[in-house]
Amino acid sequence: MKAVRVRTVRRALGAAVALGLAGALVAACATANAGTSKNVPAAQAPAAAPAAVVAVPTLQPAAGGTDVPPVDAARASASAGTLKDVVLTDSKGRALPGGYSADQAQWTATAPLAYGETYTWAGSLVAPDGTVTPLAGSFSTVKPSKYVKATLNIGDGDTVGVAAPIIVRFDRDLPQAAKAAVERGLTVQTSTSVEGSWAWLPDDWGGSRIHWRPKDYWPTGTQVTVTVPLYGKDLGAGYGKADVSTHFTIGRSQVVKANEDSHRIQVIRDGQQVMDLPASYGLETDPKRVTRNGVHIVMAKSEKVLMSNPDYGYENVPEYWAVRISNNGEFIHANPASVGAQGKRNVSHGCINLSTANAKAYFGSALYGDPVEVTGSSVPLSAADGDVYDWAVPYDQWKAMSALSA
Repeated sequence: MKAVRVRTVRRALGAAVALGLAGALVAACATANAGTSKNVPAAQAPAAAPAAVVAVPTLQPAAGGTDVPPVDAARASASAGTLKDVVLTDSKGRALPGGYSADQAQWTATAPLAYGETYTWAGSLVAPDGTVTPLAGSFSTVKPSKYVKATLNIGDGDTVGVAAPIIVRFDRDLPQAAKAAVERGLTVQTSTSVEGSWAWLPDDWGGSRIHWRPKDYWPTGTQVTVTVPLYGKDLGAGYGKADVSTHFTIGRSQVVKANEDSHRIQVIRDGQQVMDLPASYGLETDPKRVTRNGVHIVMAKSEKVLMSNPDYGYENVPEYWAVRISNNGEFIHANPASVGAQGKRNVSHGCINLSTANAKAYFGSALYGDPVEVTGSSVPLSAADGDVYDWAVPYDQWKAMSALSA
């Protein structure tokens, strides 16, 4: 009885499987024979509605801001849509000039914000769906109690010599952090590739100064543009009063070879000697009178200079055709009194003496920044000899004087 039941169950299961397979085959045949005309596409979910575009205005500076540094240009921007009738007015109702981007999604002021002023935004943002959002609100800029002014040593449009350093002077002593920030913003653009570096030099007059010099003498004909962006920046000792800049040209190469042992100077212009003049240098037996060894530069020139040295008993003595080569009192100038020693002995108080005719001839050729290479002296040019001794510093050491060298 028990065994019969088992067989019966197995037969029943087999029959069920057979029927299932048959059904599957019938279904498959029916689908295959149905033809394309009877295909029914599967049901699809309805497409989602497109998300609404959110148009949000952004104001820079933002409404409600106070003591805002006027560093960056004022700007209104739209995340979507277009801006319309944007106006930024000061406390006297004067509109700041500005313009739109091509897609009118941004408006930017084309003039800087002023110190100590209140400005008010107006205009609107029109979203893609036509919704209008007004631009409104005011902000105020910082009113500094102190300003920092900067000056450049080379005038716009000047032509200078191949050893000319660029000097930026600040009328206040800047903290170290501000020096680094200022230096990051400085630019020296040249028409040909020139390697060079900024260096902060010590100052004892209450301000700060930074010099830029090339690794080697400038290539002749180089066009140079210097930009010093300071306006609106907090420099620690005060806010930058104004940006300064200059554009100048490097002229012909003129190098003075001044060898004390030869008692002469040679003027080499663009590789060719154009003058060879007898000279008298500083008296070597007196360290106070020695002409300093090293690369000087032409700093200034005047047809007449009153020279004084009370330690040696003279004051306001007029000297002519004088070309200053350092701020320690060294000049190349005419001295008729030493003509007998010129070309033979060094007898001056540190200057390079020439005859009147020779001094006048050299004077007419000299440019600011021309190098004067003094050799044969026992005392090197250094920081003790004034504020321009850039070429006396080895270039690796010079680079280390940058606030960004660490």
